Amino acid sequence: MTEEKTVEKTILKRSAPAADENVAPEAEGVVGPDKAAGEEFVEEVNPEEDVTAKRAKLVNEEMQVYLENLPSCDFYEKSYMHREPLVHVVVSSTDFIITASVDGHVKFWKKMTDSIEFVKHFRAHLGRISDASCSNCGTMYCTVADDKTVKVYDVTNFDMCNMLNLEFVPSLCQWIFRSGDAANALAVTEKDSHRIFVFDGKGDKTPLQVLDSIHRKPVCCIAYNPVYETVMTGDVGGMFEYWTGPKYFYEFPPSAKFKYKTDSDLYEFAKNKTHCTSISVSNSGKMFATIAMDRKVRIFKFLTGKLHRELDESVKAVTESQQEHDYLSNMEFGKRLAVEKDLQKNEFFYRSNSVFDESDNFLLYPTMIGVKVVHIKTGGCVRFIGQPESIRLLSITLYQGCPNKSSAAVTMDMKASSNPALDMMHNDPCIFACGFKQKRFFIFSNRDPHKKDTDRDVFNEKPTKEEQVSSAVSKSNQLADKAVLHTVLGDIHIQLFGDKCPKTVENFSVHARNGYFNNHIFHRVIKSFMIQTGDPTGSGSGGESIWGHDFEDEIDPSLRHDKAFTVSMANSGPCSNGSQFFITVVPTPWLDNKHTVFGRVFKGLDVVKMISEAKVNPRTEKPYEDIKIVSVSTS
Repeated sequence: MTEEKTVEKTILKRSAPAADENVAPEAEGVVGPDKAAGEEFVEEVNPEEDVTAKRAKLVNEEMQVYLENLPSCDFYEKSYMHREPLVHVVVSSTDFIITASVDGHVKFWKKMTDSIEFVKHFRAHLGRISDASCSNCGTMYCTVADDKTVKVYDVTNFDMCNMLNLEFVPSLCQWIFRSGDAANALAVTEKDSHRIFVFDGKGDKTPLQVLDSIHRKPVCCIAYNPVYETVMTGDVGGMFEYWTGPKYFYEFPPSAKFKYKTDSDLYEFAKNKTHCTSISVSNSGKMFATIAMDRKVRIFKFLTGKLHRELDESVKAVTESQQEHDYLSNMEFGKRLAVEKDLQKNEFFYRSNSVFDESDNFLLYPTMIGVKVVHIKTGGCVRFIGQPESIRLLSITLYQGCPNKSSAAVTMDMKASSNPALDMMHNDPCIFACGFKQKRFFIFSNRDPHKKDTDRDVFNEKPTKEEQVSSAVSKSNQLADKAVLHTVLGDIHIQLFGDKCPKTVENFSVHARNGYFNNHIFHRVIKSFMIQTGDPTGSGSGGESIWGHDFEDEIDPSLRHDKAFTVSMANSGPCSNGSQFFITVVPTPWLDNKHTVFGRVFKGLDVVKMISEAKVNPRTEKPYEDIKIVSVSTS
């Protein structure tokens, strides 16, 4: 059953009225008196129940339409590079995608039919970018960095239009104006301080206002509700505040339906001794969602400040859900738990956010199992996006527009006609996402990347000096086509796939020629699964690449773990390849898209089986008697 059908079935289950327990005997197939001949059975229909059923059916059909305008593919379709890990990605209402990385680089992309096109690259800052913001109207974009500068960009003309040299180190930024306002107000928070500075984005570095009484502790999140012209901020002490921009003289918003905070649920963070790390506002402005340090997603009603729904995404809750539903294999879930613990200690933890779909019926946010799509009304998860991918997604943004939309109004007659130009005007829902420690951003759509012949990971950056040297070494030495592992139990002959994963084969080939693998033991052996080696320490936690650091995965759709005796790279998560590798003894399809397949054994299969059947310590999975690689020869 497809995912869409599963979702539809789930929604129908929740909406359908309860079945009548007093079922007629004939309906159950139970032996009993038949109706008299010629007697017509007339069922009594309750008009109120009939109307309720029809309304439920209409609601379900409507929900399905909204779901169809969300990405549904499990795998990312494309990924594009930056030089360093990305910190921000956003889609403007003018169909531009803007990405920013920690090293101060900003890139503009344009959404086209079924793809994106590169537009412009800025070396914007000399320091690390700490935050970025795009205005609600989609015309202004800004970045702040620890070099004490604010860079402002005109999105539609993809040009840098202003620069502010600050006298303090900025932390967060947010546009707090809407189209038609006198000033393009920009709020910038001071790092490790409670002060908020408001500037004119097209003016000079003199602030319009300095707000030092709204918070008493450093501000950790900020968002703007353009519908009600209200700014929302939270600080590390758990305080959450509403205030307005220069148009209303920075006062408490008149639109709010509560006078005192005690009449709302905005003390929820302080009460739970936590603070929010991100705020997202619904398109209607009537709701906003927060993600907090306690890993709970909270949805509030904006006007009343009341808590509408709370979703627990803590490690404990996710582990219990995994045990109940078995989303991932135990090995994969263990790996993701390790990444999650690493993330919690990292500054990138603050980069996770949530987004509302255009109908405000669904909330999307990244988790360790993928991007979760939650139906706001019921609180149920209706879809996971990117679940099989091992990447820990963080910052996400949603595009639900039509790249080829016409500026002219489309009438019903035009839609009904067989106009080929109108056939191209279809929505192309996409999620653009950054990943933890990833130098790429990923695009999830409704298109299956495995049905395409092209590589989904685009190498759009020029090679570094290190990569150029590596390439020269590779050309002079040539990649090995075959390798033979000379073990104490016999030889294992491997066919290498240098044309599909050149960097991985280069790493293996150079190590083999340098004698790196000599005397390595098979430190991990699991019967009816695989044998693993390549660690000079023999502990399972050692080894490094020929470049001295981890290198990226080279996942090729044509190379799968669909056969026994597949040779693949061992890793501790995405793009963490070093020197360890393993050989499977059975098909292992659950490892696809998680480990780089770079070879297959074509001779010495009996040797591989013999090693896999060695007696091992059940606790460490290490053979009691060392099985060593004597040497590795290549050709």
